[in-house]
Amino acid sequence: MPRGRAVGVFSRIGGTPPARYHRRVPKAKPTYSVPHSPSPKPVPRRTAVLIASGDLRESANLVCWPAQQALEAQAAAAFKVLGWNLVRANPGRNTGEFAHGFIASQAQGREAFANIHPDAPLVVAEAVWQYSHHVLMGLCNHKGPILILANWSGQWPGLVGALNLRASLTKAGVEYSFLWSDDFAAADFRAKLAQWLVKGRLKHDLSHVQRLDPRRLPSRERKLGHALAAQLRRRPAILGVFDEGCMGMYNAIIPDAALHAAGAYKERLSQSALFAAMREVPDAEADEVRSWLDARGLKFNTGPDESTDLTDSQIRWQCKMYVAALRIADEFGCDAIGIQYQQGLKDLCPASDLAEGLLNCSDRPPVRAISGPNAGKVLFEGRPLTHFNEVDECAGLDGLITQRVWSAMNLPGDNTLHDLRWGERYGDDYVWVLLISGAAPPSHFERGYAGASSDRQPAMYFRLGGGTLKGVSRPGEVVWSRIYLQPDAKGRDRLHMDLGRLAAVALPPEETRRRWNATTPQWPIMHAVFYGVTRDQLMAKHQANHIQVVYAPDAVTADRALAAKAAMADALGIRVNLCGADAEGRPLAKALARL
Repeated sequence: MPRGRAVGVFSRIGGTPPARYHRRVPKAKPTYSVPHSPSPKPVPRRTAVLIASGDLRESANLVCWPAQQALEAQAAAAFKVLGWNLVRANPGRNTGEFAHGFIASQAQGREAFANIHPDAPLVVAEAVWQYSHHVLMGLCNHKGPILILANWSGQWPGLVGALNLRASLTKAGVEYSFLWSDDFAAADFRAKLAQWLVKGRLKHDLSHVQRLDPRRLPSRERKLGHALAAQLRRRPAILGVFDEGCMGMYNAIIPDAALHAAGAYKERLSQSALFAAMREVPDAEADEVRSWLDARGLKFNTGPDESTDLTDSQIRWQCKMYVAALRIADEFGCDAIGIQYQQGLKDLCPASDLAEGLLNCSDRPPVRAISGPNAGKVLFEGRPLTHFNEVDECAGLDGLITQRVWSAMNLPGDNTLHDLRWGERYGDDYVWVLLISGAAPPSHFERGYAGASSDRQPAMYFRLGGGTLKGVSRPGEVVWSRIYLQPDAKGRDRLHMDLGRLAAVALPPEETRRRWNATTPQWPIMHAVFYGVTRDQLMAKHQANHIQVVYAPDAVTADRALAAKAAMADALGIRVNLCGADAEGRPLAKALARL
């Protein structure tokens, strides 16, 4: 049959001709368009590349840029003395609205790293608070040696930002080195820097750290910790997370599987739901909270200008947030909650810190449930609803463990995180400034509420204002801790806890004012002397921008509570490190074994 006739027949009957009847058509070669992406050039010999991660808030970047420029000039001079050049990867913007050189978003970080050779020695220089996720993408893929470099200044939270970045890299399994100094011309600093330039890595003194041997803990506290861990596993806790990943803090997010193994689960809540609940709180109920605080002696430093002053309207909204947060926590059965605020809520309402400080206090304005099984009852009466500032889930799990242990020992479990902000010697002691944006409970302060005030939050961080909960932490014995994530040998997420002791000490009022003015005077402060841990040892080991603190009535009770907390954490599968000494100067592991 002729080929053309066969095709016609198949067409008429609605079929497709067999392959042997198909006409042969030359195959066209496909064409693809691949975007041109030139590879970055290798850096010259004895050259390192500098980047600086910044804030997401341009107002903060602009204010802090001069301090960053000063750090970079000092760093470049130190490199030059050692025969190296330090060059910026992304030149600063010197004109216009955004006149600074910070990488101010993840997208900017992606573009900056596209022009950095992956094998280049890389310096991340930090004099300010920074959002780690701006540069995390590039650092995770970088092959060359990485150095986090920080000045020693309380002016801006540069040390806080650098500690956050190092903890984020630790969690991500990225190799890096960390170096800090108050004098980049000092011989010891330059010796360390030279070591990194030659070897690409640094080692620091970690002799103050000992891995916990739970068998050496006192028997009663070990049994208590194990019983509390078993109880938590039988009935897991719920952490209410009002949106996750605040301020680029990758280090503050616990992957679900790791959290579940430690006896806690997340209730993922929305800040939009919190704001909606705030709008349902009547003005009169918010004003009752304010009246309770006024009666207790809390001083609100108010003024008429919304843009620069703390106003009555801002305080009312903060009181509404406090009421709404308690009711949502009750509705979802939360054992602790964390509000992000710095993203989302910052554009809708005043700061969350006043509410956070009240939540962390066992003595606070009563709020009753209006629905559900607890309708009419005072919510979380007589105990804190632990709040983990900035949705730091590591602090949330830590605070939960603390509250369980302290409650079982009939101790007040009011605890909070602080920023590990800065420090200087005073007399014979090195006294740290622990500072947080307002989430510390009044029970920690000298004279409680009567010794506290509420000041307007700095406008460059908090455009819509709101008051802090400010005070000076009273002298006393304190247990400090930090939970963090570090991959195990197989790359799996593993929770760790560093645990130690410190004294909150009293300084003369003029010294307290000087330290406040050198940092952020609106925020609550703790003057801390760490037992058996030097400044540089703490910086070398601490894997966080935050540190958790809780009081005990005396040194022996603090040691016993620490032992029970260590036992509980260990029984939950958390790897525990004992850091430093007890109040008598004995290594902590030996001191606990003698209890």
